Parts: sequence; C-alpha cells; structure tokens
Amino acid sequence: MNELVKILPSPTLPGIHLPCVDAYKGWLFKWTNYLKGYQRRWFVLSNGLLSYYRTQAEMAHTCRGTIPLATAHIEVGDTCHLVLTSGGRSYHLKATSEGECQRWVSALQQAKANATLLMHHSGDEGPAQQEDRALTQGVLKTLASKLDDLSTCNELIGKHGAALQRSLSELEELRGSSDSTDKVKAVNERATLFRITSNAMINACRDFLDVAESQSRRWQKALQYEREQRHHLEETIEQLAKQHNNLERAWRENPTSYTGVERSQEGDASDENDEAEFFDAMEESPAFITVTATGDIQHKRSGSNQSMMSEVVPNDWTHNENDTSGTNHMQLRRTRRSRIPDKPNYSLNLWSIMKNCIGKDLSKIPMPVNFNEPLSMLQRLTEDLEYSELLDRAARCDSSLEQMCLVAAFSVSSYSTTVHRTAKPFNPLLGNIHLQFHSSGNHYVWSKVTSTVHNIIVGKLWIDQSGDIDIVNNTTKDTCHLKFSPYSYFSRDVPRKVTGVVEDREGTAHYILSGTWDEKMESAKIVDSSQGCGGSEGKQKTVYQTLQPKLLWKKYPLPDNAENMHFFSSLALTLNEQEEGIAPTDSRLRPDQRLMEAGLWDEANGHKQRLEERQRLERKKREAQANQALEEGQDIEGYQPMWFERRTDDTTGESTYIYRGGYWEAKDRQDWSQCPEIF
Repeated sequence: MNELVKILPSPTLPGIHLPCVDAYKGWLFKWTNYLKGYQRRWFVLSNGLLSYYRTQAEMAHTCRGTIPLATAHIEVGDTCHLVLTSGGRSYHLKATSEGECQRWVSALQQAKANATLLMHHSGDEGPAQQEDRALTQGVLKTLASKLDDLSTCNELIGKHGAALQRSLSELEELRGSSDSTDKVKAVNERATLFRITSNAMINACRDFLDVAESQSRRWQKALQYEREQRHHLEETIEQLAKQHNNLERAWRENPTSYTGVERSQEGDASDENDEAEFFDAMEESPAFITVTATGDIQHKRSGSNQSMMSEVVPNDWTHNENDTSGTNHMQLRRTRRSRIPDKPNYSLNLWSIMKNCIGKDLSKIPMPVNFNEPLSMLQRLTEDLEYSELLDRAARCDSSLEQMCLVAAFSVSSYSTTVHRTAKPFNPLLGNIHLQFHSSGNHYVWSKVTSTVHNIIVGKLWIDQSGDIDIVNNTTKDTCHLKFSPYSYFSRDVPRKVTGVVEDREGTAHYILSGTWDEKMESAKIVDSSQGCGGSEGKQKTVYQTLQPKLLWKKYPLPDNAENMHFFSSLALTLNEQEEGIAPTDSRLRPDQRLMEAGLWDEANGHKQRLEERQRLERKKREAQANQALEEGQDIEGYQPMWFERRTDDTTGESTYIYRGGYWEAKDRQDWSQCPEIF
C-alpha cells in the first residue's frame, strides 16, 4: 500500500446545472485487512453515493458499506489503484485494468462534483450539532401539531357524520309530513359542516405532507451517516474477533515457535478465515462465534466422529420424485396431478369491504375468497409433513444429539412453503407439537414461532417468521434453541435467517445449526470452544470451532408456473385432488373450495356465505341444547370428534387428540352413515 499517490482535482462546473447523471457500477477489488488482502466487491455509484456489496444478489437486501462522495477525497496511484477518503476512513480500491480504472475515476469525479453542487445549491449544509438538534425538535413539534389537527378533524368528521346519518334517517321517516322542510334544512346545515370539516382534514393532511417532505432529505443524510458508522464499527469488531481466534489457535498448536508478527504476515490463515461464520446472540446470555476448523484438525477428528447423519446427507442436493430407495418411497397407485387452473387476476378493494362492515357483528361478516387459497386448514397442516424423510433419517440415528439436529431441521422445514403464500388458511398454530420415536422412546416437544403478515392495508403482502423455538427431548433432556431472526432493513444478515445450538442435558453445546427457513438448514459439529473477545454490554463471546457444515435439509424447487397457482408446492397441488370413495365430510368435497380452485370466485363466495351461515345456526343450536340440559340438571357431553379421542399426555400433562380408529374400516366398507352432512 506504499504506491505513489497523487491527488486528482475535481472538474469545474458552469452554473448550477448538473452535466449528467452520475450512475456507474462494476467489479472492483477492495482492501480488507492483512489476512484477506484485496477482496472482489460489486460497487454501485448512484446519486452521489458509492455503495459496495459482496455479490450482485446482495443489492436486494444487504449493503456492505456506503461512501458519500460530496465530502470524499479521490486519489489515484500506480497500477490501477484508487484511494477514497471519507469521514476519516480510507478505502483502497483496485481495478482490473488501466482503462477500467480511468472510467471509475471519471465517474467518481463527476458524481462528486454533482453531489457537491447539489449540496451547496440546496443550502442544506449541516449546521452545528446543537442547532441541528434544535431544528429537528422544531420540526417534530410542527409535525406533532399537525397530527393534533388531524386528530381533531377526525373527531369532528366522526361527530358530524353521525349527526348527518341520524338526520337522514329522520328525514326518511318524515317523508311527506309537514315537518319535512325543517328537517331538510337541518340536513343541509349538517352536510355543510361535514363538508367544511372534510376540507379542513384534507388541508391538514396536505400541510403534514409538505412539512415531512421538506425535511426528508436532511433525515436521509443523517440516517445514511449513522448506517455508515454502524457498519464500520461492526466490521472492525468482526475482524478483531476473527484475528484474535486465529492467533490464539495458532499459538495453541505451536506455542514455542509462534510469533504474532511472523504469522500475521503469512497467507496461510487467509483462506481459513474466509470460511469463518458468525452468528448473532441467541438470547441475552453471551453471544457465540463459530469458526470452521482447519484441514489438519478435521482430519484428526473426523475418524472418531463419523456419524450416520453425515453419511446419509448428500453434498449436492437433488430431488428425484421417482426415487423409491429406503423409507422415503411412495407407492404410486395412480399418477398425481402436477398443476391446477391458474389463479384469476381479481382485484380486491379492502376499503369497500370495510365500508360494508360498518355496524355489523364481526363474527357475521362474510370475507370473500380473495383472502383464501383453495386448501382447507387440515390440508394446510398436511404440508408440515412434506419433508417427513427427515424423521425417517432421525429414527435411524443412534445418537440422540444427531437425532435432535434432524428434528430441528424438520421443525424449520414446515415454514418453507409460507414465504410466498400470504392467503388463508395461514393462521399460526396454537399449543405444542409432540413427536415420539417408538424405537428409542425419545419424546420431543416444541412450539411454533410468530408468523406476521405485513402490508395488509396498503402495499404488497409479505410474511415473516420471527421468535424462538425451544425443542426439548423429554427422554434424554437434550435441548435445541432455534432463533428466527426478524427481517430488518438495517440488518447485514441474510433474510429469513435461522441459527441454533444443540446441547446435552448438562448444557454442553455439541452442534451449531444455521440456514434460512425458506431454503436450507445445515449442522456443524463442535470440536472445541473458548472464550473470545468482548461482546455487547461487556459480555464475552464463546468461540466454537466446528467441522465443515453438513446439509440437513433443502427445500424442493417449486413446480413450473407456481406463481400462477397460488405458489403451491408439488405436494400442495395434490392435496385437493378429487378421489372416489372418500367420506362426505372430506375437505376435498367442500363446494366453495372447489369453485375457487376452478377460478369461479363469484360462485365460490356465494357458497362460502351459505356454509358459514349454516355453521352459525348449528353452533347456536348446540349452545341452546347445552343451556337447556344445564337448566334441567342433566349432563351433556358436548361435541366429540368421530375419528379421534382426547387424551392427556403422560409426560407434559397437556391434552392431545389421538386417532381412535374406524376411518379406514368405514372406507373399505363404504359405510359413511355416521358422518354428518356439513356441505
């Protein structure tokens, strides 16, 4: 980094007109540290900001850093080197050729000139810190005042609207009478008040938007500066933690001949350092870091750590629907369908639905099928078993800890189908999930995380899973803590990230789990642990040294044209397929569901409203029978499922429903006389 450097002057600009649009993108090599050296990064120059990413795909979710060019110094050295200095930090960049370097220099200088001119012309230079704080507080007070005006107008609109509605009702009752003239006059007065209040509401909204827009540029600058500082601090801490662990491990391997300066100048630790993975804190206890072990350590340990789990997991993921090996085969009695009719492109006006619901009982409001997908809740629950081969592999594991890893991957896989499917039925499950392996007697219990649907009123619907899952083996007391990281615009992590630790009954960690709930999960066996550098709030991080991660689960690819078929998976496409000889209460016979799948949504809405009204009448009938029996002092058993019975779990004491038998026998006899008529 000792090349001869010369400062390039910025070009002069006539007037206040911007010569051109400063937009440029491409690959550059960025200096990181003495372990990694130069790393290839994707740079994007736009609107006076130079941002960089590890890959082009990261542009959609994770920015690794941003350099504001308005206050940056641009320098160039020999052999295609660039140096950008901003905020006391220098960025050393390298292009692949002299021509590419010159193109970047020209684009950066032009962007710097445009950004500087725009900053001076707008007169929006940042004042002193106290003045800036006072200005911000003044703006917040103004916005608060505007919000108060909006609140007052809202109350007046509600008040005058109610009065206007009463007047219209009275006028309807007095039509043709002698008092109609006075009533008409009162209605006109209230309508005038309503119109005046509405205009005031509109003006207040306009004032609020004007103030917010006038200050948006200043807030965006402040936000960008804070993001840059935060990223710089996180990157520094991350590099320190990695270097500390590498130096400590190298010293343990050869403490007599090791010197920090000599080893730091060697390049053998660079490749290993690239393989290191960092995980967020699982809870308020100390965070942990995982570092993949070197080849020598893996060779020494792998001989005694061969596991059934690592043997059966392929390195490359392939999904063969015709595979009939092992216990994961299906006896194909008939060819299952691979597509359904395309989803109609019907627009939905939520405000019109809400308007028609004014004054009605919420339990009696018929919601249109636009909010649904053509699957019942029972069919939707069946999709949780799409990756049941994970449980087959878990049943063959000799180690309860390896079995826990596969059970954890199975618990995550149930969310993989939800990433694009925001329609009902998609209600979060209540209660716990129980799973027991009869061969080993291991009994697992876990609960679901929180599912959140965003932009219900305005914008495009999208769903996120967040929270913690604690999986407990009640037999061996092994545990697995999984953390589903919520989406954050400011996070540097990959979206939908899941991390976890598998521990034995003594609290000793044995496996690290990592992945995303919409794509895949991996496990890495822990071979060593040590206390690393300080974390947040002065806590120390535990550094786990692991073997190379093994693939536990990966999501099957969606079928062709899935975006027009409700984003159904291959399994979901078969769940509503018609079949002869099934029970009359089967979900596949529900008429509104079948009409919706066929694209006849208007007809489906009619049947849906009829079925819901019928269900409400049946519920009222049962409630009346129960009240009558109570008044007469009689015992009433209540509704009982036909094919299941309620039992209390011996381990947890919770109520569960167990299949009591009889369904398959009734299907063989084709005797459905005991089934109620519900459709």
